[in-house]
Amino acid sequence: MLMRLLLVFFVIITPVVATALEGKVVSVADGDTITVLSQGNQQTKIRLYGIDCPEDGQPFGRAAKKFTASLVAGKHVQVTQYDTDRYGRMVGVVTVSGRNINQSIIASGYAWQYRKYCLESFCSDWLGLEKQAKSAELGLWGENDPVPPWQWRTGTRNSSYQKASQGNKSSGSSYHGNVKSRVFHGPNCKYYNCKNCVIKFYSIDEAKKAGYRLHRECVKE
Repeated sequence: MLMRLLLVFFVIITPVVATALEGKVVSVADGDTITVLSQGNQQTKIRLYGIDCPEDGQPFGRAAKKFTASLVAGKHVQVTQYDTDRYGRMVGVVTVSGRNINQSIIASGYAWQYRKYCLESFCSDWLGLEKQAKSAELGLWGENDPVPPWQWRTGTRNSSYQKASQGNKSSGSSYHGNVKSRVFHGPNCKYYNCKNCVIKFYSIDEAKKAGYRLHRECVKE
C-alpha cells in the first residue's frame, strides 16, 4: 500500500515531457518557426523552444531561415512540446533522427538562447553553446555587435519597412538608429547617442534597408 501511494505521489509531482507531434516539415517561415504536416493531413505551426533567430529584414534573418531549412525541410521530425505561445503555436524542441535542431541552430551561430523564455535545465548548456559560437565568430557572430531580435522587434513592431533605396555607400563610421523615430544619425550629429538610438548600422544602405531614414543635417549621401 505504501509503495502504491509513493508511486502515485511520484507520478503527480513529476512533470511529463513527451513527444507531442511527429510529421513532415512542409514549411519554414523563418529561423525559428516551421510547419509540420502530421497524420490526417493536419498542419501545425511550431515555434522552436528556447531560441530566438534574427527576424526577416534583420541582418542574418534570411541566413538563419536558410540554415534551419537545410536541417528540417522535407524531413520527418519529432516535436517535444514545452508550451503554447500567445499566437496559439506549439512551442517545442524539434529533433531529426535524434538530432536536437534547436540546439544545433544555436551552436552554429544562427540564434540566441532566448533569455526570457528558456527556463529548462538544459538552457544553461545552450547559453554555453551560444558563447562558444560567439567566440568562434560563427554565423551572425561574424558581424560587429549583432542586435538581439527581441531588441530589434522593439524598434520595428507596428512599423512597415520602407523600400530600400539604391546605392551602397559605406564608411568606417557607424550610424545609430532611433528605434522610435526611425531616423539614423551620423557620429557628428548631436543626437548620435540619444536615448532611443540603440540600433547600430555600418552603412547608409544597411540603415535604409532596415527602414530607417537619414537625418539630413548630419548624414550626407
